[in-house]
Amino acid sequence: MDHEQKKSLVSYLRFAAAQPKGFTYRAKTTSAAVTTPTDGKSKKELLAALYANYAKCMACPLAEQGRSQVVFGVGNPNAQLMFIGEAPGRDEDLKGEPFIGRAGQLLTKIIEAMGLTREQVYISNVVKCRPPENRTPLPNERNTCKDLLLFKEIDIIKPKIICTLGAPSTQGLLGDEIRISEVRGTFREFRGIQVLPTFHPAYLLYNPSEKRTVWEDMQKIMARLTEL
Repeated sequence: MDHEQKKSLVSYLRFAAAQPKGFTYRAKTTSAAVTTPTDGKSKKELLAALYANYAKCMACPLAEQGRSQVVFGVGNPNAQLMFIGEAPGRDEDLKGEPFIGRAGQLLTKIIEAMGLTREQVYISNVVKCRPPENRTPLPNERNTCKDLLLFKEIDIIKPKIICTLGAPSTQGLLGDEIRISEVRGTFREFRGIQVLPTFHPAYLLYNPSEKRTVWEDMQKIMARLTEL
């Protein structure tokens, strides 16, 4: 069992211990690829309609564990580059926008260093509700949210490249068996879209020496965008 698997197990055990008597773990399998009907609507309209359906989502236990609101993706619906993180934190939960806390501010600097702005890319998370105490999302939470929202976001936006930030988001797209240490900085594929996993900005806050590594990954993305 690697470090990320141990973290997920510990998170689940703590979560389960805090649940009332009769708690049941609701496992959910990942659905097949979905084609989102457009009905002549713009991507912006399609995303707005998608989000409206889940503004009060109660599909997984996170809905009853202290979230303030569902935090949907933001940015350019026609973006060529999409960043996907793990889940909202405290600041994001309060404001309703992904990546606005310390880690988000660092992500913004990274995006600007690439010669882009937050308004030119699309930023989202695998899980749209804040887990208690910012714990790692559990498998059933991750599977539920990516089936209901994330995969449909991707299907609407159709970016040329997705940058997954950290292990949970990488596993959300590429499979639970994936280890960030093994795939970071290498291009993979998800539904015909190029995917490059890298470290989460929150990790960089505590491991600043890895900023150079992430910047090298961003340079790979920039170079690949010019080729696609």
